[in-house]
Amino acid sequence: MSKVEDFLTQEQEQQIVAAIRRAENTTSGEIRIHIEKHTDLDVLDRTREVFHFLKMDNTVQHNGVLIYVAVDDHRFAIYGDQGINDVVADDFWDSTKDVILNQFKKGDFTQGLIDGVLMAGAQLQKYFPWDHTGSNELSDEISKG
Repeated sequence: MSKVEDFLTQEQEQQIVAAIRRAENTTSGEIRIHIEKHTDLDVLDRTREVFHFLKMDNTVQHNGVLIYVAVDDHRFAIYGDQGINDVVADDFWDSTKDVILNQFKKGDFTQGLIDGVLMAGAQLQKYFPWDHTGSNELSDEISKG
């Protein structure tokens, strides 16, 4: 599979977007997914770069989370903004990465992303509970590079 467009079907994308919306109903945190074919950079460096390109560092509470996938490289990373990193333990995202990786190893990329999004939302809820006065600051749609 070498094309980003072939990684997920439209129906699978909509299932993931629905999971993002469900997760964001319990937290003021913002969760996004970015998928691209390949990166020449270290996967975490590229994730940070995409995070800034998508303006995810512009949220009020600095509580955005990006799940980045480089399809052809078989690599992914999770990156949380400074507001999150200021309040959580260093291993905060390890369980989320493990859940995603477990499904990816089975070849179930859709379920891996859904599970990761829902787990990220549950973890964010502890530190950034949903506020009915808040708004959805970032698109829930999957971005592609």
